[in-house]
Amino acid sequence: MPVDPELPVVRLCVEGMQAEAEGRAEAALELFQRAWDTATDDYEACIAAHYLARHQKSPEDTLRWNQECLDRADRVGDERVRGFYPSL
Repeated sequence: MPVDPELPVVRLCVEGMQAEAEGRAEAALELFQRAWDTATDDYEACIAAHYLARHQKSPEDTLRWNQECLDRADRVGDERVRGFYPSL
């Protein structure tokens, strides 16, 4: 099942990935944090947590966000989150 590009969380994460590609790590983190703050359900929170994990300063914080992503994916429990499991 494809991700809906119109979801505000998805749009913010796409902007964050673009900032990453441009070497603007701080801007990327801010966009991913906004995505987290914007999330309205476990599916959207799963997406945002996945990207937040990539910009943490410590392995412990990275693990915390990856665990958050996993927990949210488990709560969703359908095919929309299947792609997150291999990276977790």
